[in-house]
Amino acid sequence: MSDSWAWEYDPDEEQVAAGLPALVTSEVERLADQLATLGADAAGAGRGPLHGGGLRTLDLFGGRGFVHFIVAEHLQLVLIVRITWLD
Repeated sequence: MSDSWAWEYDPDEEQVAAGLPALVTSEVERLADQLATLGADAAGAGRGPLHGGGLRTLDLFGGRGFVHFIVAEHLQLVLIVRITWLD
């Protein structure tokens, strides 16, 4: 088994990121790469439940938006499930 983590949009990029400015999706993907690098420790990033998994949230551009993600440890995968953009 590999120790390498990855990330993906869930259900897919079209459903999660459609219509967002390229700058926003680039930032989300940059953050997703960093979360995947953290591996299981990504479960402590951002805001969300204090104990055991669940939906987590990171701010985008100082609160102008948010990326919502789930850390699926059993799959070694960070799932980007929603992007909220306020501008």
